[in-house]
Amino acid sequence: MSESDRPSELDSTEILPNSHQTRRIGPYRLLERIGEGGMGEVYVAEQIEPIRRKVALKIIKYGMNTEEVVRRFESERQALAMMDHPCIAKVFDAGATERGRLFFVMEYVEGVPITKHCDTHRLTTTERLVLFQQVCKGVQHAHQKAIIHRDLKPSNVLVTIQNGKAVPKIIDFGVAKAIAQKLTERTLHTQLGQIIGTPEYMSPEQAEMTGQNVDTRTDVYSLGVLLYELLVGTLPFNPRELRKAGFDEIRRKIREDDPLRPSTRITKMGKTSITAAQNRRTNPTKLSSLLRGDLDWITMCALEKDRTRRYGSPADLASDITRYLDNRPVMASPPSVLYRLRKFVKRHNLAVGVAVALMLVLIVFAATMAVQAGRIARERDRALAAEQQARTEANIAEEVSEFLVDLFAVSDPSEARGNNITAREILDRGVARVTETLKDQPDIQARLMETMGSSYTNLALYDQALDLLQDVNLYHRSQHEGDHPDVANSLLLLVSVQIARGEYKQAEEMARQALSMNRRVLGEDHDQTAESLHLLAICFKEQGRFEEAEEAYRQALAIRRRVLGNEHVRTASTLTSLGELLRVKSNFEEAKAMQREALAVAQRAVGDIHPVVRTCIANLALVLQDMEAYDEVEEMQREVLHQDRQLFGIRSPQYATSLSNLAAQLKL
Repeated sequence: MSESDRPSELDSTEILPNSHQTRRIGPYRLLERIGEGGMGEVYVAEQIEPIRRKVALKIIKYGMNTEEVVRRFESERQALAMMDHPCIAKVFDAGATERGRLFFVMEYVEGVPITKHCDTHRLTTTERLVLFQQVCKGVQHAHQKAIIHRDLKPSNVLVTIQNGKAVPKIIDFGVAKAIAQKLTERTLHTQLGQIIGTPEYMSPEQAEMTGQNVDTRTDVYSLGVLLYELLVGTLPFNPRELRKAGFDEIRRKIREDDPLRPSTRITKMGKTSITAAQNRRTNPTKLSSLLRGDLDWITMCALEKDRTRRYGSPADLASDITRYLDNRPVMASPPSVLYRLRKFVKRHNLAVGVAVALMLVLIVFAATMAVQAGRIARERDRALAAEQQARTEANIAEEVSEFLVDLFAVSDPSEARGNNITAREILDRGVARVTETLKDQPDIQARLMETMGSSYTNLALYDQALDLLQDVNLYHRSQHEGDHPDVANSLLLLVSVQIARGEYKQAEEMARQALSMNRRVLGEDHDQTAESLHLLAICFKEQGRFEEAEEAYRQALAIRRRVLGNEHVRTASTLTSLGELLRVKSNFEEAKAMQREALAVAQRAVGDIHPVVRTCIANLALVLQDMEAYDEVEEMQREVLHQDRQLFGIRSPQYATSLSNLAAQLKL
C-alpha cells in the first residue's frame, strides 16, 4: 500500500475552515504529536468548548485496535479516571472516534523527566529526596485506588512548576492493573509470556512473565530504581549491556543479579562520577560518604529481589526517607550474611552439590560468626573507651559552660528583673574573660558569645551584639563546609539584631538564607525553621508587606504547634505576633481570639511574669482599644505596668511608656 493509499492516522478528524489541514476530534483540535508508545499516540490538543484550554489527548495507534489492546486501553482510561491526587495527571474526558478508536483527554503536563529536572537545577541529595517523597505519595494514592502503575520511570514522572514550586506529575497508567476490582466489564488479562513495562525499571516478578506475583510491591521496586538513579546518576544495571543481552538473559539478570550499592557504584563510575557529583553540588568522595549507610540500605531494601523483604508500600518507603531526613534510625537494614549466602546457593544450585553446599554454609557461617564476634568485641572496647572520654570532656565543658552562662544570664531582662546596670557591667567583664580564657575551647567560646550577643541585643546595645555575633557566624562557617544548623542559628541571631536596628532589608535577606539552610538540613518540622519564618514575617511586616507576613507567621505557627505543642512560650510568641498583624489589618475578632489564646499559652508555659506574657497582654490591650472595650483596656494596661515594674524596674523606658499609656487611657 502506498503512503497516499494509507488511511489517515486519525480516522475521525475533520478539516476545519482556514486551518490548513488542522485535525480535530470532537471539541479537541490536535496541534502536534508529542509521544508514541506501544499502543497509543499522544497529542497536544486545544479544547475549544465548553472551555478553552490546552490538553493532552491519547488515542490508540492506527492498526492497534485489537481486542487485547482495546481492553488494556479501557483499563488505562478507567484507572486514570479514579485518580485524584496533585501528583497524578488528571483525566478530563474519554470517548471513541466514529470508527471505534478509543481516546482520552487528560491534563497537559508541561514538564521534564524528574531526573533531568534534578540535574538541570543541580538539586542536592536532600532536595531530591523531598521531591521523590511526593512521587511516592502519588503512587500510594494509586494503590489505594487498587491500581498498580507497572511502568514507573523518569519519562513517566514529569516535573512541572506550579506557583514557583516543583511538582512531580505521574503520567501514563497505560499498563495499570486492577488488584482489587474490575476496571471495566472485561477484566484486564495480560498475555502469558508478554513483557509489560520497561526492562531497566522492571521488577523481578514482572520478569517471571507469569503475572501471578505482581502486586503493589512491583511499583516499590520501580521506585527503588528511580531512587537509585536520582541518588547516583545512573541505573542499577547498565542499560546498554542489559538491552544487548538476549531475552532470557535480561530476565535472569533482573531476577538474580544484585546491583552495586549506590555508595559503591559512585566510586566505580570513573569520570562520570564527577559530573554526577557536581549535579548534586558536591564531589564524588563526599557523595559516596553521604550515600553510605542509611541511603544504601533504603535503596537496596526497595530493590530486594524477594518482594517479602521489600518495603510493603510506597508510603513505607517515603516514611523511611523521612526518618533519614530527621536523623532518626531507618527501618531498612542491610541483609544478613546468612540471607545473602542463601540467595547465592539458590542461584547456583545446579553447580553446587548438596554436600558441598552444606559444607560451604557451615564453613562460611562459622567463619563469619568468628569474625563478627571479634569485630563486635573490638568495637565494644573502642566504644566504651570513646564513651568514657566523651563523658569526661562533656563534664568539663558542661561545668565551664553552666558557670559562665549563669554568670551572664543576669544581663537578660528575663532574669535581671530591673538590674540592667549591674547586668551591663557583668556582661562587659564576661566578654573580656571569655575572649581571653577560652581560646583553646572555641566551641564553648562560640556558645557563650551567642548568649552574650543575645543579651547585648536585649539591652539595646546593638553594636556590641553585632560584633560578637558576626564573629560567631564566621567561626561556625569556618568549622562547617556548606549548610549546618549552627551556621543557620548564628544567622538568625544576626537577623534579630538587624531587626532591632531597623535594617529590615538586610535582615530579610539573611533570614531567607537561614530559612533555606534550615529547611535543607533540619527539614520543615523543626523549631529553627519556624524561627526563620517568624523573623522573616517581622521583616515583611515592618516593610508593609502584610500578606507575605501573615503567610510566614501562619507557617511558623503551624510548625510550632506540631513540634512544640500548645504549652510552649515560643508558640505563644508567634501567636501574639500574628494576632498583632491581624489587628493592623483590622481583623479585630480573630486578632482578639488569637491574643487571648497567646496569653493563656504563655502563662501555662512560663508563669505570670515574663517578657512574652507582658507582650501578649500589651497586644491584647491594643486590640481591645481598637474595639472600644475601654474598661478591659484599663485592666490590661495596669497589668502591663505591673509586668514592666517587675521585669525592668521603675526607672526603665518600658515602665515610663506603660505609665504614660495608662494615664492617656484614664483621660478617656
